Amino acid sequence: MSTALRHRNLPQLMLQAREALMAQFRPILNENGVTEQQWRIIRALLTHGPLEPRQLCELCQISSPSIVGVLLRMEESGLVYRERMADDQRRVSVSVTARGRQLGRRMIPAIEERYASIERQVGVETLQQAYDVLDALLAPLGHAPAVTAEATEAEPPSTSRRRR
Repeated sequence: MSTALRHRNLPQLMLQAREALMAQFRPILNENGVTEQQWRIIRALLTHGPLEPRQLCELCQISSPSIVGVLLRMEESGLVYRERMADDQRRVSVSVTARGRQLGRRMIPAIEERYASIERQVGVETLQQAYDVLDALLAPLGHAPAVTAEATEAEPPSTSRRRR
């Protein structure tokens, strides 16, 4: 019995798209000595301010067991610091340090230039359509976009509608 699949493998296509995009950014991460997970955490903290580890897990798509080790290494490197919350000593807040902010300031121009390069390759409209389609796909599946245009850091006014 032969079963024909009617749909393309969407998760596989999304993984291929992720890999193609990350290949554009990995050289910047490597030049600055940070991993993909570390950059996602720094960017989230620069964008949203102090967050709890569970919030970082959700925003950065990092598992709870993994984030413990990542945050420990980042704290040892002086990129973030953790402190107990005054109103509930069981909870922890993670903040970016001055060193982490400096790293972000150094990386953001290169990251933005890479986005501009991608826009030149695929077109601004196509990139915006990709953001819109992904937002439309994620919302009904119960996953709101992690970062919207209103919450992105260092974004030029001309790109205020784009999501990163």
